[in-house]
Amino acid sequence: MALRLLKSLVLFAFLQPIMAKTGLQVGFYNTKCTQAESIVRGVVTSFFKADKSIPAGLLRMHFHDCFVRGCDASVLIDPVGNMVPEKAAFPNLSLRGFSIIDAAKAAVEKKCPGVVSCADIIALATRDGVALAGGPQYSLPTGRRDGTISSINDVNLPGPSSLVSDAAAAFSAKGLNTSEMVTLLGAHTVGNSLCSFFSDRLYSFQGSGTADPSMDPTLVVKLKKVCPSPTSSSTQDPNVFLDQNTSFIFDNSYYKQLQLKRGILQIDEELASDKTTKNMVTSFATNGNAFSKSFVAAIIKMGNIGVLTGNNGQIRKNCRAVN
Repeated sequence: MALRLLKSLVLFAFLQPIMAKTGLQVGFYNTKCTQAESIVRGVVTSFFKADKSIPAGLLRMHFHDCFVRGCDASVLIDPVGNMVPEKAAFPNLSLRGFSIIDAAKAAVEKKCPGVVSCADIIALATRDGVALAGGPQYSLPTGRRDGTISSINDVNLPGPSSLVSDAAAAFSAKGLNTSEMVTLLGAHTVGNSLCSFFSDRLYSFQGSGTADPSMDPTLVVKLKKVCPSPTSSSTQDPNVFLDQNTSFIFDNSYYKQLQLKRGILQIDEELASDKTTKNMVTSFATNGNAFSKSFVAAIIKMGNIGVLTGNNGQIRKNCRAVN
């Protein structure tokens, strides 16, 4: 009990400057919609019971939302007329979890109409998904409001084949340092990827005609049985787990896999060899508690990128459309 209290006090001390800077606060809905967080948690739990992979979908959605125009739920908006939204961009075509956000929004609207933002629902649902997968539980500052603009032209996300330096630059542009990047990529411990995002590593890495030498040969053989060659006539594009060990559990296994040359995406494997990141991979691989602590701090910080508060933005009635 004493240790739990100490952890809570440490986290609160960490959150104070963030909340002061962004206008968000833990318990924002305590007097506005007292059951908001429990309602969202209940919806996420219901979906999780049917599909253990939803934490991965929510984490990816949260990241893709926050890295484009900030954490304003703009990634949820559907096309209207000639408007082509963020979700139409290639990196977002494989996003999952929209039905979870819709269900959570409907549930909170029924209880507290026009109070809880879609942006907060994404952040809360992600937090709850991580906990359900066995990851850390944490208090989350809320009070975000929803954006009114969503454009495919704004989507510029670091890709699965990015160099560490390029990915670090993309994270830095959002106020996140290299350590936080390595930490957030640890969410791949419950992640999955379409074969098309990495099949070049299996068949013709950088046009070599052979597999990426930095990938464990036994993993190459295993993945080739699932993923067709980019030059084949197959139209299949299967999903594979990014952590081939504890695929549905939020833990530090991802980093251990990287040390064994079993990273699936190029950016993942390069974390273990790049001089700026390999020591962090080693640290997290050997200390799961350190990873959990760092992840909480990093995901909360990411969730504060470009947030709209006060009178900015709106509270959407339907997460898929501007009011």
